[in-house]
Amino acid sequence: MPTINVVNMQGKAAGTMELNDEVFGIMPNVAAMHLVVRSILANRRQGTQSALTRGMVRGGGRKIYRQKGTGRARHHGNRAPQFRHGGVVFAPQPRDYVVNVPKKVRRLAMKSALSAKLTAGDLIVVDEIRLNEPKTRLVARMLTDLGIEKTALMVLPTFDESVVRASRNIKNLSGAAVNALNVYDILRANKLIIAKDAISGIEEVFAQ
Repeated sequence: MPTINVVNMQGKAAGTMELNDEVFGIMPNVAAMHLVVRSILANRRQGTQSALTRGMVRGGGRKIYRQKGTGRARHHGNRAPQFRHGGVVFAPQPRDYVVNVPKKVRRLAMKSALSAKLTAGDLIVVDEIRLNEPKTRLVARMLTDLGIEKTALMVLPTFDESVVRASRNIKNLSGAAVNALNVYDILRANKLIIAKDAISGIEEVFAQ
């Protein structure tokens, strides 16, 4: 089993912790992670874009000029794509962008993302993330003590109103509870900060 150092909110050592091999010690599957990320981004699209094709544009039923003798190209109506107010060629229509991914692939992608973060040294386990008051400066100080310089994802065991309110104004920090964790958020963050209790929740779900 891989072992990781546990620190407190001040960045000082607070012991060690053994991680489950099935969740944090696998060989990352790039194809699974790519498919799940593509699915997450595709599912966020509304798919409400719409434009009128030539057959949908109102008007244009009368022939604009006679067929022969003008020296100009032959046309029927004035709603063809080359005319002003004409229809759009291959106009986009409302559609569903959902990409369905099997449950086993989603689980594999999550375990791959977590294992990749651990292997790269970008996983930080904090013994407890708790604030006495919802102040942004307290979270900012914690990030400084942990050596966070770029983007980070903070994972809590459950939703904590104080921590969420305190971290809301920090540009490069995003947060998630264990039940809302996804592969895209893990991969796009430079550092992954996980509360010790959240590790247990993750292993309980994915170590099966």
